[in-house]
Amino acid sequence: MPSRRWAPGTQCITKCEHMRPKPGELAFHKGDVVTILEACENKSWYRAKHHASGQEGLLAAGALREREALSADPKLSLMPWFHGKISGQEAVQQLQPPEDGLFLVRESARHPGDYVLCVSFGRDVIHYRVLHREGHLTIDEVVCFCNLMDMVEHYSKDKGAICTKLVKPKRKQGTKSAEEELAKAGWLLNLQHLTLGAQIGEGEFGAVLQGEYLGQKVAVKNIKCDVTAQAFLDETAVMTKMQHKNLVRLLGVILHQGLYIVMEHVSKGNLVNFLRTRGRALVNTPQLLQFSLHVAEGMEYLESKKLVHRDLAARNILVSEDLVAKVSDFGLAKAERKGLDSSRLPVKWTAPEALKHGKFSSKSDVWSFGVLLWEVFSYGRAPYPKMSLKEVSEAVEKGYRMEPPEGCPGPIHALMGSCWEAEPARRPPFRKLAEKLARELRSAGPSAPSGGQDADGPTLTRSQEP
Repeated sequence: MPSRRWAPGTQCITKCEHMRPKPGELAFHKGDVVTILEACENKSWYRAKHHASGQEGLLAAGALREREALSADPKLSLMPWFHGKISGQEAVQQLQPPEDGLFLVRESARHPGDYVLCVSFGRDVIHYRVLHREGHLTIDEVVCFCNLMDMVEHYSKDKGAICTKLVKPKRKQGTKSAEEELAKAGWLLNLQHLTLGAQIGEGEFGAVLQGEYLGQKVAVKNIKCDVTAQAFLDETAVMTKMQHKNLVRLLGVILHQGLYIVMEHVSKGNLVNFLRTRGRALVNTPQLLQFSLHVAEGMEYLESKKLVHRDLAARNILVSEDLVAKVSDFGLAKAERKGLDSSRLPVKWTAPEALKHGKFSSKSDVWSFGVLLWEVFSYGRAPYPKMSLKEVSEAVEKGYRMEPPEGCPGPIHALMGSCWEAEPARRPPFRKLAEKLARELRSAGPSAPSGGQDADGPTLTRSQEP
């Protein structure tokens, strides 16, 4: 039983299986995620909601442990068995005393760019050269792998062309196993419970697939490059800390042929396409204000956590079945810092100081939010129409700012202008933007049904609950 009582909204992991519940109780597998709804009068019981099934019911406190946020730790490694540039002799020393199936992977000293799988078997250490073939890796030129993680996963299950199955990784000194830490914190999901479907998007670092996890619709970001997957660990750690109704929720991570990041499925797609395909006939001004407020509240939450999105745009806002806008794509989100690579920046959305000097902050996100507002009130048009990226950059530097979209309320264009102040310190914080949008929404009155279905009118008071 926990030493303290869990508050409503706390996420917990089930420690055992309970598939034959009594009436009113919740059924669950070991490792399932539930959210506490309330504590019962009997202190050893809680009422909770099962993440995958959506069912609510009672379960014993002793069957639960709290889900922890994952710490961003430079020692955390998806490949703790990768030792980098060490010699064959050093590999032999590392794999002592002999133990069948003890292994490591190193870079080849004789063949730069290739790898070597070193496996302890009997009294020997066998060295298998890993070859590059048409973008894949192979040992025997029969079975090919997309990366080293894929190879190690395969030979851990089937010895195939090597002397024995890979049983025990020899961890590089100073590293921690990401797999173990994810499992301990409650964020490692079971591959057997995931069913993948069609591709629904293409992110900067890999495909986004539709899928189901234990019957729940999910979106899955698949990152196969092991270097990129390793880099994404920090972003995943950030997402485990982010719990807000206007942020796309991370459900967990699966390690298979790289990294699967499993997120809630947001059914109506991105905001740009939502607006373009419906237009003014189906989406009125109060609904546009509602979407804008949702984004501002999500960004206010990120701002409070000192996180900078760096790619805020309508294409990275998703719309749920009940017309809630959620900020997505934390692939570029970083804790505030300067001087990051600007080669991939979305010029039309990026603040001048970020483009010119690499200075990213919540204030540069506010600039991007101003562009997002223009997108929303133009019903998904591309900003700076008919201007090249070079022309945009030069014009903005000289003080040019976009005219309001057709039908845009005056106060909203004024809000855009405040976001586009040349001096970052003069731009409003997201808290102020959200307050002003909430006031505009109250003045506008209730929205009409949107998106081709009945919809409740907008919430006329601000809500900061996660």
